[in-house]
Amino acid sequence: MRDVTLVLQDGTTFRGRSFGYEGNVAGEVVFNTAMMGYPEALTDPSYAGQIMVLTYPLVGNYGVPRFTFEDNGLPTFMESDRIYATALIVADYSEQYSHWNAHESLSDWLKREKVPGVTGIDTRALTKVLRERGVMMGRLAFDCPVCGDTIATYEADSADGTSEEDYGAINWVERVSCKDIVRYNEGAGRKVVLVDCGVKANIIRCLVNRGVEVSRVPWNYDYTAMDFDGLFLANGPGDPDRCVDAVEILKKQMSLSRKPICGICMGNQLLAKAGGAQIYKLKYGHRSHNQPVREVGTSRCYITSQNHGYAVDAATLGKDWRELFVNMNDGSNEGIVHFSNPWFSSQFHPEACAGPVDTEFMFDRFVKTL
Repeated sequence: MRDVTLVLQDGTTFRGRSFGYEGNVAGEVVFNTAMMGYPEALTDPSYAGQIMVLTYPLVGNYGVPRFTFEDNGLPTFMESDRIYATALIVADYSEQYSHWNAHESLSDWLKREKVPGVTGIDTRALTKVLRERGVMMGRLAFDCPVCGDTIATYEADSADGTSEEDYGAINWVERVSCKDIVRYNEGAGRKVVLVDCGVKANIIRCLVNRGVEVSRVPWNYDYTAMDFDGLFLANGPGDPDRCVDAVEILKKQMSLSRKPICGICMGNQLLAKAGGAQIYKLKYGHRSHNQPVREVGTSRCYITSQNHGYAVDAATLGKDWRELFVNMNDGSNEGIVHFSNPWFSSQFHPEACAGPVDTEFMFDRFVKTL
């Protein structure tokens, strides 16, 4: 294991050891407090451009499942076709793994997909820095295998030339969205257009399992002339303010028809922007499996899985909209709904893979409106 240094944008450094691919990388450093689900998290396109820090101290003990695909083209155990996170940081990597579904170690998987993995870092201390100062850019610098030296400054160029990239200045949705239309469950009857901003496979699966045909289109595709019964806005990485084209097309659709619209995560933010709201960046985001949300107007609370760094400013919503869910920890918006049209969304992940499935009824609500 080569020694490696994590250098944060503010100059803070942490030393660890490599257990993945050995290559200098840079990205926005974020933390996730979930206790399990690293195969799903690593393959979630919403983590594109980010260095993922897991606060749970033991990672890798149940290995990684085989990368297989179902007949409908969806990955069986992952959320996409590859790892999207820039790198993974854990406190204690378990070299020995045991699970009925394990095919290889987390280390072998990271190396095969050329994604750095670092262990031996106090992730709780690192998380405290990110909570107090906010998420920030960082880079991994590997010690020279010959002399052992490392360039422990954030400004140093990384191997892929990304150390100076500002995470918020990039349209990450454009980088992870599909390039062509992909159809699932053709001929099923009711038709749904899914705007791919970085969609998780289980979102598509939840729709297909409810008997609808899904047409997955690129994030900036003009679907308004297509034949469909409902519109679904998927999750995705980065700043939603970069997705101007997607918002303008959505506004056009909303002016033409009252067809049902549902959104998840990034989809909540795009729907809110089309409804006149503004977006702001959270200090350190919500990335966990235990975020409590309350359905507005009721006493019903749900435990949800979340992965987002931006939020809707509910105070800026248009007069025809209201909040549907709120976060019980910080009061931030967790979903919106139109007063008269069948348009609604959630900031959390009802499909929750991995995570709780308390709110999968959101898909049922959407399908009933078709």
